[in-house]
Amino acid sequence: LPLFLRAIVWTNYMGAGQHGIVYTPIEIVDFMLHSVNDILKKEFGRTLSGENVNIIDPFTGTGTFITRLLQSELIESKDLKRKYENEIFANELILLAYYVASVNIESVYHDLTGDNEIFKGICLTDTFQLGERPETELFTDRFPKNSARLEKEVKTPIHVIISNPPYSAKQKNANDNAQNMKYEKLDESIRKTYTANSKEQNKNSLYDSYIRAFRWASDRIDPEHGGIIAFITNSGLLDNNSSDGLRKCLQKEFSSIYILDLKGDAYKGKKEGGNVFDIKTPVAITILVKNPKVKKEIADIFYIDIGDYLSKQEKFEYMNAWKSIINIESRKITPNKYGDWLTLRSKGFEKFIPIESKEKLDHDSKSFFILNSRGLATARDSWCYNSSEKELIKNINKTIDFYNETLEKSKSATSKLDIAKFIVPDSTKISWNRNTKKDLELRKKYKFDKFSVIQSIHRPFFKQQCYFHKQLNDQIYQLPKIFPTKDFQNLVICFVGKGSKKSSFPIITNVLSDIQLMFNGQCYPLYYYTEYLSEGLFLSEKSEKQYAITDFILREYQKLDQSITKEDIFYSVYGFLHSQEYLKKYAADLKRSLPRLPLLSKENFWIFSKAGRDLADLHLNYETIGAPEGVIVEGEEYGHFEVQKMKFLSKNDKSAIVYNNYITVKNIPEEAYEYVLNGRSAIEWVMNQYQITINKKKRN
Repeated sequence: LPLFLRAIVWTNYMGAGQHGIVYTPIEIVDFMLHSVNDILKKEFGRTLSGENVNIIDPFTGTGTFITRLLQSELIESKDLKRKYENEIFANELILLAYYVASVNIESVYHDLTGDNEIFKGICLTDTFQLGERPETELFTDRFPKNSARLEKEVKTPIHVIISNPPYSAKQKNANDNAQNMKYEKLDESIRKTYTANSKEQNKNSLYDSYIRAFRWASDRIDPEHGGIIAFITNSGLLDNNSSDGLRKCLQKEFSSIYILDLKGDAYKGKKEGGNVFDIKTPVAITILVKNPKVKKEIADIFYIDIGDYLSKQEKFEYMNAWKSIINIESRKITPNKYGDWLTLRSKGFEKFIPIESKEKLDHDSKSFFILNSRGLATARDSWCYNSSEKELIKNINKTIDFYNETLEKSKSATSKLDIAKFIVPDSTKISWNRNTKKDLELRKKYKFDKFSVIQSIHRPFFKQQCYFHKQLNDQIYQLPKIFPTKDFQNLVICFVGKGSKKSSFPIITNVLSDIQLMFNGQCYPLYYYTEYLSEGLFLSEKSEKQYAITDFILREYQKLDQSITKEDIFYSVYGFLHSQEYLKKYAADLKRSLPRLPLLSKENFWIFSKAGRDLADLHLNYETIGAPEGVIVEGEEYGHFEVQKMKFLSKNDKSAIVYNNYITVKNIPEEAYEYVLNGRSAIEWVMNQYQITINKKKRN
């Protein structure tokens, strides 16, 4: 019994901690089963009931796919015993779910046949571990029957893989203490395929669990006779920048691909409709067909958009009515050379001049800027930002003291493993991450630096005090060259980085900016400073201020007008990035890459440069600009300016804002909401940020 209990604790901890579990609605399961059966008929002339059509649910949960398969009548009664005994397999890592799935499958089989035969096709295992080491080693000593089942499963060619793979339960910070498992052989297969074919720099998401599931299944399907993979997953694989290599491989490795986009992206708004799961990320059913007899360079890709504004229940009703994916009218997708499927980038965009240089500070760069940087990524915003300088200093000293106490306690440790034992994941004292852990291993002591308290802009039109220091900031990128200390001035254009789901106007700032001021924001400065100290943020005496605008772009524009300066060019960029025509026309390109800008005519250059200067004046000095004509502020004479949370009079009336119980702002024009940054109007950003919030995880 103690061994059994330990097994339950271990497998449930590993399963819940490393692989998120989301159980699949019956409507989706039935739709996927019928779709696979119909595609088998269409592509191979076979059915799920056919002999030697071997089926596996590699992430079975409570066994819903297998139980519904048995109940669906897709397996003829004469074939049921053969399929049950020899041709259906299921894997589950979490012990409790494994037992529930076994009981469910066996109960359904008993109801259908009256036979009490146990289901020998289910295995207690981590599917991703299969192939990492000899399968007979798994639980051999304690669970010999399970090992025998695993050996049989591994030796059986698989023709249908159908499942709801686990989502990736990546830890947000080291305090979560739930790092993803590593699978050397599986991840090596990803590196040779999805990663090798990706043009993106950050490829970490290609090791998310559902992406691993696609790689595992692609390698597992019978290479001689082919077969079908049917997964319901995050739909990010359809259009995400980081999934370009995945898409390129899928379209080469398979002969046909069927996609039902169920949408449900909460971050895109009401148009996406309800999510078929209780999650915020969009969902899609993807069915991959590998038919060795069909020779194609690129798969036939059939895409179906379920529609806009549909509720969760309405989406289920559509699937029930359709029954199968082949009964729905689809749009055939023709991928481009970049592996784009849904939104194809424009050919004309490539001809424009890149905004950034390939190499930082490359003085021969044929770009607009010689230097750019991502915004500050602290990985501990609730510690490193605060509206109160006093509270910020208090918080920073608290976390530094706790770190140094841990350093002192661990001084006797002689290895990384020993040091790790002293790391207490207490979010009320510190937010551990890879950098603080590394510093602990290197025996670095922390010290508060008063000069690192600097004004910053955390979200649009919301300035806060920030602790800008390498020790407690996860990534500072090139920012020390842009804002070495609070005493050095600069102007910076902040624009959305790659991967943004929505187009956005840029914002200009004269203080340090957070990476999420704009989505994964990129900063383009007017100046940069040389000779800063690498271990701190202080300038040396040799430091010089240089323009970050390239000589190349200055020469190009001075061919049009000798009076044009680098400052004029800087403002023309800011003005042009506010062009709605440009943002709309090249939305797909801007989602996948940083801006490329055309060389403007002399007339248009000065139009955009002046517009950029005027906008910069508004956006930098917004706190000193008077209210528009007609706007009324009622109640300010009482002198009560404290605010808990601002709100509109109602959801449908944005003409007035209730500031607090005393003050109301009225007659706000509709056009005031047209200037949108990161999905919100400037007004709504102010309302959202200027409120009292308490980080519950950080409280004692």
